[in-house]
Amino acid sequence: MQHDHAYPQGGGAAAPLPFEGKLIKLLEHWIRHNEGHVGSCVEWARKAEASNLTDIARLLCEAADQTRGVSAKFEEALELLRNADAGPCP
Repeated sequence: MQHDHAYPQGGGAAAPLPFEGKLIKLLEHWIRHNEGHVGSCVEWARKAEASNLTDIARLLCEAADQTRGVSAKFEEALELLRNADAGPCP
């Protein structure tokens, strides 16, 4: 099973994105990418449970939870970055 690990580059024919813009795109990409990993872990945990591989299912569920935790850190960083761009008024 393969999936894309390409990172968004920003820019293209238009003017290149500033550093903060690239970082926003990258964080958004990582969050979406992790959602796919969580879904796969949960799917395979269910299959493992159905095959009486309870310990494996538990570990896969733990991996899904940890991946959600990583995404939460990415989301926190993204929020801070977006608020920094917003200026002093909400």
